[in-house]
Amino acid sequence: MEFRLNQEQQAFADEVREFIRTHLPADIARKVRRDQHLSRDDYMRWQQILGQKGWHTFNWPEEYGGPGWNVIQSYLFEVISAEMDCPIIQPFGPRMAGPVIYTFGTEEQKDRFLPGIRDSTVWWCQGYSEPQSGSDLASLSTQAEDRGDHYLVNGQKIWTSYAHYADWMFCLVRTRGDGRPQEGISFLLIDMNSPGIEVQPILMMEGTHSFNTVFLDNVKVPKENLIGEQDKGWSYAKFLLEHERVDNAAIGVTKAAMRRLKAIASQERSDERPLLEDPLFHARVIEVEAQLQALEVTALRVLSQVASGQAPGPVASLLKIRGTEIAQRISELTSQAVGHYALPFQPGYLRDEGAEEPVGPAHAATAANNYLWRRSMSIYGGSNEIQRNIIAKHMLEL
Repeated sequence: MEFRLNQEQQAFADEVREFIRTHLPADIARKVRRDQHLSRDDYMRWQQILGQKGWHTFNWPEEYGGPGWNVIQSYLFEVISAEMDCPIIQPFGPRMAGPVIYTFGTEEQKDRFLPGIRDSTVWWCQGYSEPQSGSDLASLSTQAEDRGDHYLVNGQKIWTSYAHYADWMFCLVRTRGDGRPQEGISFLLIDMNSPGIEVQPILMMEGTHSFNTVFLDNVKVPKENLIGEQDKGWSYAKFLLEHERVDNAAIGVTKAAMRRLKAIASQERSDERPLLEDPLFHARVIEVEAQLQALEVTALRVLSQVASGQAPGPVASLLKIRGTEIAQRISELTSQAVGHYALPFQPGYLRDEGAEEPVGPAHAATAANNYLWRRSMSIYGGSNEIQRNIIAKHMLEL
């Protein structure tokens, strides 16, 4: 779906395209275009370039160092970035920790933590899920014992994305054991270099390492790293999760995947003609493309509500469900399009190691990898089953 831009919006879109064209490192764009894995350095290099421009925290208000863009500008930036082979901006600092800090934190915390997020000199990770507390997050058991001027934290976090890259973690901990589970949770900022923290990798079935288990053994966290009030962290956690689920719609990235699917289906052959001209396959592509367009309109509507000061609410769950399901369907169709060439596991190509040529066409080398990875999308950020329960309870009143 293409929206008609007015003169001011077109000028903004042209500015974004020109900046990316002249500043995005060619080696990073090449990896993104070929769907290969990116390193910490790849992400940080691009994010720091954006930080120097003031665009890393593109969704922040001017008051806290953001560009103060409106909804359409933010949308255009994300869509154009994906279109021009930019890496995804890692969300843990600018879209998660940052908004919580500038909304609920003290002035001292804002002065201390926001500059490193704006400049992308500090990598953050999210300490929410635990082995027995995933979608039922309120049942978490990581303890933070009050020791006067600091907390002593003990417990385990799991599925912690990029904890092995992170400098800091925003973490939910239990500071009280009585009452409703939600009433005894606090929101702490933890230095990942603190003694007592051990990060263990969780390797994905397609060979990537982004998830981790984090063990916290008598980790001292200064009291000044508590966000908001003690025992009130559930409110801050919900604020963050609602915005995270809106982000999980990932319109720009999914539109880029849709374009890639159509390009591949135009190159692959079926009965001596492009696969995209096969009536059955073409119908499948058109169906998911229509779903993506409907999701895009809904996401823009929700973003407009957020911009006007409203919370996303349970509609965020709808965006999360549809966004992840559509992305999964695109990966399925891409694997179907490349056929048996999706079968070889080619880690050297995925990681851009050496000059080894891929087995089959280059566009097939990452198809299975993407299919397997995207199975996790309907689980992280709160499983889609839990999101349906939220919709049933809060929207349908069931």
